[in-house]
Amino acid sequence: QVQLVESGGGLVQAGGSLRLSCAASGRTFSSYTMGWFRLVPGKEREFVAAISWSGDTIVYADSVKGRFTISRDNAKNTVYLQLNSLKPEDTAVYYCAADPQGSWRDVNEYPYWGQGTQVTVSS
Repeated sequence: QVQLVESGGGLVQAGGSLRLSCAASGRTFSSYTMGWFRLVPGKEREFVAAISWSGDTIVYADSVKGRFTISRDNAKNTVYLQLNSLKPEDTAVYYCAADPQGSWRDVNEYPYWGQGTQVTVSS
């Protein structure tokens, strides 16, 4: 079992930045692929970014590539998402997820999820 808790969301102006954190508990965190997804009311969950357990493989959605950066610190059982050059369309609830097999983009393959943190970007 893995428990995930997101933090760091908030309200920012377009062009601003935030850093989201996901604190994990569980025996096998260091071996898990970690992903970030986001959800807008009325829409399906959208893949944002994922990182392998070693950090050597990173995948981004085209919509955030060049603006967002995912990283992890296994010693702290924490994964981060740095959000730069934020746009109003980035407004969503951002969720952290963990997958022991590394299903990079498929939201349905991640068995462990946090509660989410709200990111709101004003025009």
